[in-house]
Amino acid sequence: MAEKIVNIADSVTVGELAETLDLSVTTLIGELFKNGIAATINQRLDFETAQIIVEELGLDVELAHKKTTMETVRRTHQLSDKAVPRPPIVAVMGHVDHGKTSLLDAILDKKTVDGEAGGITQHISAYQADRKGRIITLLDTPGHEAFAALRQHGATLTDVVIIVVAADDGVKPQTVEAIRFARSANAKIVVAINKIDKDTANPQLVKTQLASEHGLNPEEWGGDTVMVEVSAKTGQNLDKLLDMVLLVADMEDLRADEDAPAEGLVIEAHMEVGRGAVVGLLVEHGHLRPGHYLVAGTAYGRVRTLEDFRGRAVKDAGPSTPVNVTGFKELPQFGDGFKIAKNEKEARAAAQQMKIEQERMAATTNVTGADILKMMNQKHDAEEFNVIVKADVQGSLASVMDSLKLIETNGEVNLHVVGSGIGSISENDIHLAVGENTVIYGFNVDLPPAVKRLAARDHVEVRIYKVIYELLDDAKASMEALLAPEVVETEVGELEIKGVFRTMREEIIAGGEVKSGKVKKDVLARVKRGGEQVAEVEVSSVQRQQQEAKEVFEGEMCGLSLRTKKKITLEIGDTLEFFTRELVKKTL
Repeated sequence: MAEKIVNIADSVTVGELAETLDLSVTTLIGELFKNGIAATINQRLDFETAQIIVEELGLDVELAHKKTTMETVRRTHQLSDKAVPRPPIVAVMGHVDHGKTSLLDAILDKKTVDGEAGGITQHISAYQADRKGRIITLLDTPGHEAFAALRQHGATLTDVVIIVVAADDGVKPQTVEAIRFARSANAKIVVAINKIDKDTANPQLVKTQLASEHGLNPEEWGGDTVMVEVSAKTGQNLDKLLDMVLLVADMEDLRADEDAPAEGLVIEAHMEVGRGAVVGLLVEHGHLRPGHYLVAGTAYGRVRTLEDFRGRAVKDAGPSTPVNVTGFKELPQFGDGFKIAKNEKEARAAAQQMKIEQERMAATTNVTGADILKMMNQKHDAEEFNVIVKADVQGSLASVMDSLKLIETNGEVNLHVVGSGIGSISENDIHLAVGENTVIYGFNVDLPPAVKRLAARDHVEVRIYKVIYELLDDAKASMEALLAPEVVETEVGELEIKGVFRTMREEIIAGGEVKSGKVKKDVLARVKRGGEQVAEVEVSSVQRQQQEAKEVFEGEMCGLSLRTKKKITLEIGDTLEFFTRELVKKTL
């Protein structure tokens, strides 16, 4: 364990970090330079880079995140004495195919699975359910590993997390990930053990896995984790699950200020023809109404329409309510906090100020952990794989981008994102891709006929996918195709020379005993003498008892005809190590 814990912000200058670590600036800059980064005293480093440098220097220091104003901006709201109870916000998480969306379908009496490509959830979807006159807000989060960013986003919005585990499959990697997200968000956990209607269901095994490996002890075992055995297919115990969620939520005394100006979070954003920017919001405090001026990150606008999760127009959205709004001038980023502005001028000014701040940070924070790791591992002759990524919504775009960057190539292929954005693939995307050997990936977007013709004319590859793991498989295969094949040698056997019968310029006739493995025609052999390699030869023929043989095995005597590129002298007692050599296409 480190002797000293040092708190730093997510972004620090080289000078600030040197002072914090009690190092000379020269030492720190020198270490960065050793790792391929030419930094200055005022250059900013991200937290990950600082960690790498500390490890490289061998310092007995542990870095920890210092809370910043920007980190806590969404959580600075102080409840007033007039705060009233609000509905709980509940995220549904778990491993892919464990039945999260099916469970929601059963609760909401609707069908959503069929509308998702590949049968997996690919966006955060928000709904509301009524249980005995009480409202529960439900967030359906993606289960596929590529949507980790979206799942984490969902967890941070959440009071309670329902972790769905299939009774016939048990705890899986994304189950564990969901537990970690829930804990990091300080959300209460309720476990729904699904598919108990199956003959192969084993809910006790699930409980044992959760208790012994992840510290989630069922209440019936004396623990404090609520676990409910349910079936999305039959509807068994769904009411009990909702009752337990409400009970857990009630213990948290969830409240919100209804009289405060509306504020909350962006949970999704996309473009629609005829409607422009359509933004999913989750109201945390106050009431949101048509006509309100909003600012979210660098985007602003006036609420033109306000719709509930069923697409019905509403005039008011209170705390814990998910809504879709139109009227933003541009798309905000998912996870942005939103707030009310007095008028358009104030909203525009706030958005502009945020844009200036982001540009300043982008300009000064120019060394990241990813940069330094890439420099440490990158090969100078690495291939380039250029891509443009277009997606239907902000959340999907972030997930695709993050997942592409995680494809490991050991520094042999560099992924370069030439451009990215929301909406259909455009002529500008084609023009950008021309001449750069760039592939355009579209995720859940259209390729208009005119753009398709332009792409064909300019020989630009456009690949459209509706399932993210199919897109990632394609990208991985494309990057593999850029890898140079590697030489693979496979050991075959070993022989001791017992006699040398003829030595010519390019051929040797000899005999010996196979000590291990086997020998056969056309294999290669290393000639070893005293443990040192003296030559490399090829076996052109093998004879056993003066007869041609396909293979000769351990313990047998044989004669060999060996081809050489230059005349060599073979001696009794030399060892031949037989092997094959082939070019094998690399994989990632």
